[in-house]
Amino acid sequence: MAQFTPPPVTVDSAVPQGRGRVLGIAGIAALGGFLFGYDSAVINGTVDALRGKFQLGDGLLGFAVASALLGAMVGAWCAGRIADRFGRVRAMLVAALMFSAASVGSAFAFSVWDLIFWRVIGGVGVGMASVIAPAYIAEIAPAASRGRLGSLQQLAIVTGIFAALLFDYWAAHAAGGAAMPSWGGIEAWRWMFLSMLVPSMLYGGLALTLPESPRYLVGRGREAEAAAVLSRTQGLAPAQQSQLIDSIRSTLSGDRRQSLQDLFQGGKLMPIVWIGIFVSVFQQFVGINVIFYYSAMLWRSVGFTEENALQLTVLTSIINIAVTLVAIALVDRIGRKPLLLTGSIGMAITLAIMAYCFSQATGSGSNLTLPGSLGTVALFAANAFVIFFGVSWGPVVWVLLGEMFPNRLRAIALSAAAAAQWLANFFVTMTFPVLAAAGLQIAYGLYAFFALLSAIFVWRWVRETKGVELEQM
Repeated sequence: MAQFTPPPVTVDSAVPQGRGRVLGIAGIAALGGFLFGYDSAVINGTVDALRGKFQLGDGLLGFAVASALLGAMVGAWCAGRIADRFGRVRAMLVAALMFSAASVGSAFAFSVWDLIFWRVIGGVGVGMASVIAPAYIAEIAPAASRGRLGSLQQLAIVTGIFAALLFDYWAAHAAGGAAMPSWGGIEAWRWMFLSMLVPSMLYGGLALTLPESPRYLVGRGREAEAAAVLSRTQGLAPAQQSQLIDSIRSTLSGDRRQSLQDLFQGGKLMPIVWIGIFVSVFQQFVGINVIFYYSAMLWRSVGFTEENALQLTVLTSIINIAVTLVAIALVDRIGRKPLLLTGSIGMAITLAIMAYCFSQATGSGSNLTLPGSLGTVALFAANAFVIFFGVSWGPVVWVLLGEMFPNRLRAIALSAAAAAQWLANFFVTMTFPVLAAAGLQIAYGLYAFFALLSAIFVWRWVRETKGVELEQM
């Protein structure tokens, strides 16, 4: 079949009001990333309290922390089909509802298995949001600013991480410890989970104000509505609206709903889908979420108090926000591929330094100590690792996943890639306590190896997408 190359659509002439509206719309959609980050990090302050409350060993503790990721994998896998059938906005509302229910259920869990159940339910909502937000933002944003707007997903994620860690610190400090009774006689760790109700309700309420994706509307034959959305979000004149709608229509599969079969060509998974999956997996296999799930436990193991460890974790999250803002400024100027390569090399070096530091540690468990100045070196290396990740693989992967797939299979392909990402996240999160017990140098050495592999993969297989219209992907 001959490949159709649509005519270029110029959106740089969009009026400033349109640009302002699309920024606000993308910001609301990115709140799904805030839920992602908040859920990922709020567990950090509860780890030691959960271990004591439910008498958990390393294996079960790892599963309790990682269980939400299994739900996220399921949510991500189903999100594309739900979004294609019912629309992007309705999928956001379902995600917010599930996250709200999980926040209350987790807060009042009476056993570890009850907690795991609610963590899985919340994970489904988070997984859905992680797919819908980048797809929606990519579909509604002009090509010239799509990288910056797509990076709002990662900015929301790291802001959610910061908010969760800040609340964890405040709740634990006010109660005298995460396991201690707080307001109303309820333990502080339960309040940490209950706090997730606020962002989930905010996300659901604001999602009701969003317009539907113009590419979804065109796929459903609702072209007049799509034209109105393009006028509102990009300030396009009627002639430009018609041109873009014609281009969108030519790259869609008509009224046929997307299915997993669309990802295969000649009986094999399409190369572009494999690339999306590997990019997602590498983002997790460098071990970034270990810093945000277990950092309080990590710094306590080398001599910091619970309060000081939580303070360091909050500091790390602030650094993450700052470098994400740098990435937003650079992604549409430098491009996706150079940022990924720089991040991979930087992460490999800093992780190798951390592996060396912990190879010199003495003792084990809570009695672990780093001799001389190695504790300070490890702390700086950990934050440098976060900087390299935050300016590259954190935001850029979500930008790529939102834009790299053609219109006809974007949602379903993004679902497959995001599901693989959550599965990789689950694997890394669940195995870290066991690896840490065997020796932190093993864990960080392994993550450094995958960071190096990610550089080779990007150099060989990832193509630059800066400035390319979705219809030309």
